[in-house]
Amino acid sequence: MIYFKNNQDIVIFRTCQFTFMKKLLLLSICILIYSAFAPRKITWVAIGDSITYLNDHQNETGNRVTKGYMTLITEKFPHVTYINKGYNGWTSVNIADKIETLGLEKADVYTVFLGTNDWWQGKTLGTYSDYENNTGSGTVYGAFRIITGKLKTLNKKAKIILITPMQRGDFVYINNAKNNAFGSYKPKKDQGLEQFADAIVEIGRRDKFPVVDLYHDSGMNLENMVNFKRLKDAATGEYKNYTYPEYTSIPFDAEKDAYPYPVESINMTYDGLHPSDKGYQVIARMIEKKWKKLK
Repeated sequence: MIYFKNNQDIVIFRTCQFTFMKKLLLLSICILIYSAFAPRKITWVAIGDSITYLNDHQNETGNRVTKGYMTLITEKFPHVTYINKGYNGWTSVNIADKIETLGLEKADVYTVFLGTNDWWQGKTLGTYSDYENNTGSGTVYGAFRIITGKLKTLNKKAKIILITPMQRGDFVYINNAKNNAFGSYKPKKDQGLEQFADAIVEIGRRDKFPVVDLYHDSGMNLENMVNFKRLKDAATGEYKNYTYPEYTSIPFDAEKDAYPYPVESINMTYDGLHPSDKGYQVIARMIEKKWKKLK
């Protein structure tokens, strides 16, 4: 119980009480206004291969990468949180076959960034009818139907964004040069990488999914994958810096030759395949443009 000596004390108390209530009301109004205009929290699940995986494993890039595309987007838009579901070397077929064991969660947005390993591993591309008729993971088209179907069951209102594979130069793994592959300048098992990109574009167009078309629209191409590839001149035995397309005809011996991509060779990729910081910035900007209501 509060005791007052005189009426003046009562007036002072009531004045203070009114001022406090007024400030509390103003604070409540401010909180309501902020809540009304603050960006809604968005959960994003990014499904992909090593290009997605490496976002959180920079040590496996020889620390040549500092920020992947997910980190870049969430730094710019703090109300977005991501879950990395990238798997080294995986294909869309792998993802489809294991879709029920990946621990995929309900999210507001899903991105699906696959296709480059499907091409390199010679997976059968199939046709849109495989997607339309849900024929299974025997083809890439069929695998994408399984993946997108699963995402729709997790959240039918979620945004699903498809990302095509980017073009690729000659890949040489920075941690083991014996792991290497030629670029997308020639077919693998009678299939071109562009066919896989076109398939993803077709799925997006027909099923009304936004498509980030890195293959055709990113500006990342065979000429700027790397600045050069350092290889031995067969005539002199000396190392020279060869640019595309000249380097495609120069042999590389993984057991005897030095790693062909020194730091100064880095351009859109750091190893002929995986994006550098510069490449990831391009990818992040393109995803941002397709991701409406991100702000």
